[in-house]
Amino acid sequence: MRVLVLFAHPAQRKKSINLAMAERARSVDGVTLVDLYAEYPRFSIHVDREQQRLLEHDVIIFQFPLFWYSTPALLKQWQDLVLEYGFAYGPSGKKLAGKHMLACVTTGGRRDDYSPTGGNEHPIQDFLLPLRQTATLCGMEFLPPFVLHAANHIEEDRAQAHIDAYPQLLAALRDDRFDLQAARSYSTLSRDDLVHLIGG
Repeated sequence: MRVLVLFAHPAQRKKSINLAMAERARSVDGVTLVDLYAEYPRFSIHVDREQQRLLEHDVIIFQFPLFWYSTPALLKQWQDLVLEYGFAYGPSGKKLAGKHMLACVTTGGRRDDYSPTGGNEHPIQDFLLPLRQTATLCGMEFLPPFVLHAANHIEEDRAQAHIDAYPQLLAALRDDRFDLQAARSYSTLSRDDLVHLIGG
């Protein structure tokens, strides 16, 4: 499958796991990575070009750090402008139907923080519900998100393992080695889960 990664990180002056993941994604053959903040520093999105990119790919990945329980601002603007009526939804607008959407997300909070008893009072899936519903409206399948919690506070070896797993996930999606049926039973995906979902 043809894989498009839309990378949105507004704080690229700082070193981060998310930035390292994007660099690894850029090196995967057959995967298109678009750095939205680099391409649209003034938020002036080229709608026709972005829609054409969507048409040319089968898997659409939104890669971003969770900012205030949501996507970064430019990614939200991208959705507002690009996924327009008559293109992405509406009676004559199901141009994206049958494609897959995947969110690759890092959070500052720990996994326990994203639970009914944690500080954020909800699981991470609740904060990604707008993306899931967007996929549904557009006739796309929203796959379980690939999540790394406490991204700024974990040990270096765990961080590197997650970074290393990302291009493996992208390549598996590209080569149709990702077990979509099995993945549907997961609420979220971690690097450990990929062992069971990626074929050799």
